[in-house]
Amino acid sequence: MPQPRIHPSWLEVLGDELDAPHMHELRAYLQAEKEAGRSFYPPSSLVFNALWTTPLDEVRVVILGQDPYHGPRQAMGLCFSVPPGVPPPPSLRNIFDELVRDVEVERPTTGDLTAWAERGVLLLNAVLTVSPGKPASHAGKGWEQFTTRAIRELSDRRTGIVFLLWGRYAQQKGEVVDTARHHVLTAAHPSPYSVDRFRRCAHFSQPNALLQAGGLPPVDWALP
Repeated sequence: MPQPRIHPSWLEVLGDELDAPHMHELRAYLQAEKEAGRSFYPPSSLVFNALWTTPLDEVRVVILGQDPYHGPRQAMGLCFSVPPGVPPPPSLRNIFDELVRDVEVERPTTGDLTAWAERGVLLLNAVLTVSPGKPASHAGKGWEQFTTRAIRELSDRRTGIVFLLWGRYAQQKGEVVDTARHHVLTAAHPSPYSVDRFRRCAHFSQPNALLQAGGLPPVDWALP
């Protein structure tokens, strides 16, 4: 893989993790996949997109995903997000339903969540790559240690961040968050299988209320 495209604020605290043995093994695995003619998502240039678009010192809200979308042209390195022109998958449509209900913004016309990431919403998957058509295919390859370290560093170095943990997997991943320093809100995953328990979670208005109570500006959740 090419040199990781990671914001300097993250590279400063994760540089040693990138050089850990499990990350060398992960890079070797991905390189072998490419040499064998097997692709993975997202493109190499977007694998670390979440840690490029949202600097560590600008994070106000964190949304944790599991692994990238495994369909063609969907994954872009930001959890739940798809590039412009790609129809929003079911989970993202359900997220938009709650967004519109909760904060009464116009329904987004794009599934691209880059604007959220640029406004301080870290959209981080636990696993950063996936094989086409094979969800969770890169689980257990080393990404989990890397992203847990990123969450722990964020928890230790900042205060007052709102963590949105949707579903059991994200809630387990978020166990490294210091709840004495940060706010943790939980809900069911927005997938069609559990959306009835995701609806009315108010996970857009609640973070803004918590941020404002801590003297921080709210997130502008509106999208194009």
